[in-house]
Amino acid sequence: MARLLRSNLRSVLVAQIRMSSDSSQLGELGKGAGKGGGGGGSIREAGGAFGKRQAAQEEQYFKKKEREQLDALRKHHEEEIGHHKKEIDRLEKEIDRRKSKIKALKHDD
Repeated sequence: MARLLRSNLRSVLVAQIRMSSDSSQLGELGKGAGKGGGGGGSIREAGGAFGKRQAAQEEQYFKKKEREQLDALRKHHEEEIGHHKKEIDRLEKEIDRRKSKIKALKHDD
């Protein structure tokens, strides 16, 4: 599970870096084909209101996906913290139990 989340987060970060580095080639989103290779579809190539709307919807979609992945990662970390706290409590009880055994052995001497 952790590997899956790490790989998803890594892919999101790589995509963000790519998008930020390629933004100079895009021109204004929704204003027709950019300076780069692919135009992003016939609606975007045509430009105008529909192109702007599609670009805005795509941006919204990717932001939502990124937010969902970050929420899942945050939840995973919270679950891990809870697990580790329970483990600490269990180990502290075990330490106390062992100390009481040592104390009992000292009284027997």
